[in-house]
Amino acid sequence: MPKNFIEELRWRGMLHDMTPETESFLLEHPSAGYIGFDPTADSLHIGSLVQIIILMHFQRSGHQPFALVGGATGMIGDPSGKSSERNLLDAEQLQVNIAGIQKQLERFLDFTTDAPNKAMLVNNYDWMKNYSLIDFSRDIGKHITVNYMMAKDSVKKRLGSESQVGMSFTEFTYQLLQGYDFLHLYQNHQCKVQMGGSDQWGNITTGTELIRRKASGKAYAVTCPLITKADGTKFGKTEGGNVWLDAEKTSPFKFYQYWLNASDEDAQKYIRIFTFLDQKTIQDLEAAHQEAPHLRQLQKTIAEEVTRMVHSDEDLEIAQKATQILFGKSTTEDLKALEARTLLEIFEGVPQARIPRDLIQQGMDMIQVLAGATQFLKSNGEARRALKENSISVNKEKVSEEFQLTSAHLLADQFILLQRGKKNYYLVVVED
Repeated sequence: MPKNFIEELRWRGMLHDMTPETESFLLEHPSAGYIGFDPTADSLHIGSLVQIIILMHFQRSGHQPFALVGGATGMIGDPSGKSSERNLLDAEQLQVNIAGIQKQLERFLDFTTDAPNKAMLVNNYDWMKNYSLIDFSRDIGKHITVNYMMAKDSVKKRLGSESQVGMSFTEFTYQLLQGYDFLHLYQNHQCKVQMGGSDQWGNITTGTELIRRKASGKAYAVTCPLITKADGTKFGKTEGGNVWLDAEKTSPFKFYQYWLNASDEDAQKYIRIFTFLDQKTIQDLEAAHQEAPHLRQLQKTIAEEVTRMVHSDEDLEIAQKATQILFGKSTTEDLKALEARTLLEIFEGVPQARIPRDLIQQGMDMIQVLAGATQFLKSNGEARRALKENSISVNKEKVSEEFQLTSAHLLADQFILLQRGKKNYYLVVVED
């Protein structure tokens, strides 16, 4: 018998709505269910992570997860939650995006198991590419009335008097195309459940209605709440934009920092949604956090669990070491272990100076470095006093006036970190 998938979502705060009898059906029948992913970029971001985790829970509960990549519907764009129509993607860019998303999904779902609930990846372009408009209108369109489609919130908001944009026929047909996806998976893969965010309720129930009318079948819908932040800012966004799952777009260090900087209120929500820790462990963590909130144990646990899941143990270790450097708890060896990109991210905003590589290769005395080449300190006299006071460090190691700076001290073959006291940093960038 399957595990109680719905109860798992419920206690984690991941259940928003479902059609009647969904919970009892899933308890009695191992089933196939799917979530659609919109290929608007070649990487998913952490907003998509909620849907990925739902599919992971679905598979762990004994059911078969289908991840649908919208190669066809991605050419149109989902109007749900959108105030205006977005730019359409060309076929070439869509293929690049789909390939990137497929690669990412394979990190989270088991597509290789021999078990009956092996994950499946499907692309709706495969069944839509040869479907003519005439055939689609005759076979599918006649089963759903315009009145039914107009009643959906995603349509009403765009056609209401407050909207200055309206809705194109292209976007209006989106719910019918998504409904047909559900019908196709129902008929060809016995897929009886569609899941998604609460903004997808209208599109999903169009699918259940189409299955009822066209195939005389019964299908089910499950939605989760849209994730919000307590301070009103958008979840998954930073000043630099989206927090991506691709390490090239968002480094593991910045990814880790995003979770580490969550508010206490958000952390209490995220620990249930974004980790697979059991209820007792989470309750113990919440109690410990209440007793000593300054230790930020919830945030640290979330950051560790999610960074490990999305990236790797090695990336997590690097992100943790980089965080220690950020807060002044590190060694020269920690600095040497970092790549150039992470170093620049840690010391973003720190004053910089650029010096030629040949000067370093020749060797530079510290007075020349501090007051001449970099102007980290204002004068030779100030530099000499600081060195005598033992307050100057190079790459986290204290140095004296006799110290010679050479290319052997380069970090990532390009940087030298100067420091006066505990918090006064200066980054030397060595140029060829």
